[in-house]
Amino acid sequence: MYGTIARIKIDPTKSEDLKALADTMATPPGQVARYVYQMDANPGVHFLVAVFESKEAYWANAHSPEQNERFMQLRALLLEDPEWHDGAIVSAA
Repeated sequence: MYGTIARIKIDPTKSEDLKALADTMATPPGQVARYVYQMDANPGVHFLVAVFESKEAYWANAHSPEQNERFMQLRALLLEDPEWHDGAIVSAA
């Protein structure tokens, strides 16, 4: 499995908009799971986690026009660009 973790900053008043957007996003081919965490210490900081069945499926999605459209919707809610961390999943329970 392969995926990404993104640290995002959002105006806390837009958290419900973020949740609504996440709830309406289609699941791209090869995606196994998607999570959004809101931090207790700072409600304006969220972490997005996307899990894909393979690195190839992840990169196919990352370069698709559909993902670009989803990203632009997300980016409109953010205070700054996300901080992305891509990598292989080496352990999962």
